[in-house]
Amino acid sequence: MLDALTLDGVRAGGKGALARALAHMESNPDGALTTDLLTAAWRAPRAHAIGITGPPGVGKSTLVNALIATWRREGRSVGIIAVDPSSRRSGGALLGDRTRLKNDPEDQGVFVRSMAARDHLGGLAGLTTAAMVLMRAIYDVVLIESVGVGQSETEIVTVTDTVVFCVQPGSGDSLQYMKAGIAEIPHIVAVTKADMVEAAERARADVAGALGMAEHWDSWDVPILKVAAGRDQGVDALCAAIDRHAAWLDVGNRRARTRHTQAEAWLADFVRERFGRDGLRRAGPLTLARGECPFARHGTIAARLTHATGPAL
Repeated sequence: MLDALTLDGVRAGGKGALARALAHMESNPDGALTTDLLTAAWRAPRAHAIGITGPPGVGKSTLVNALIATWRREGRSVGIIAVDPSSRRSGGALLGDRTRLKNDPEDQGVFVRSMAARDHLGGLAGLTTAAMVLMRAIYDVVLIESVGVGQSETEIVTVTDTVVFCVQPGSGDSLQYMKAGIAEIPHIVAVTKADMVEAAERARADVAGALGMAEHWDSWDVPILKVAAGRDQGVDALCAAIDRHAAWLDVGNRRARTRHTQAEAWLADFVRERFGRDGLRRAGPLTLARGECPFARHGTIAARLTHATGPAL
């Protein structure tokens, strides 16, 4: 297995090889094989990375199923990371992807991985960034479904290229979740369960008002789309909006600048989680040169801090 733990080996080995690679990355996050694999993946990005977030019960998984089906009809390969709440007893994912996401296990063009959020703040799991980087080098689309959204769960914008924020009509969440920090997250808003016609339109108007009061993306107007994923209504329009945002990112080097900022944020987050605030101070400047891979740096930093302070607890 270790002999195949290269980017070419994972690509050639299909879903089984990818599952083994992710397991190795989780158990050996600082190992040389992991670092080499992630460095190669970082330098060969292929996919557009999309985040789906929103309050629990809004219908994120139903929407993800519909998006997968649409992309597969178009011939696009899709990697999915489903971040779930954690079991208090086992620490594992409480829901698990197979209870919510429907896909053909024989379809080599779709890969689903569940991850437990555990005590990681921000709505994502600790392994999410590394898994996304690897899957981004293999699939046409990588989609991350966040555990939910709240006042502190804005991290998904630091991992993905396009963030789709889901709002459910008639739930009272439209304004509650579109407060300052949350209103600045989405590149696209999807009002789910749009077959609730009047309530969906009210939710759309509420969100439009909240977005109008927030600072937002340079020259990108956030579309607010009504979607009934269970009836396959509005899904094509949502996919088209995602493609438009991808095209917008590719103008004027926006995508490269965004991913560079994300890389620096990931490196700082890695040091903080492993070694605490004191470790962050000891690490010194964590800025990256333009195009520099954070995974090529993190192993060196981890070795230096571990030697200086002892293993992280």
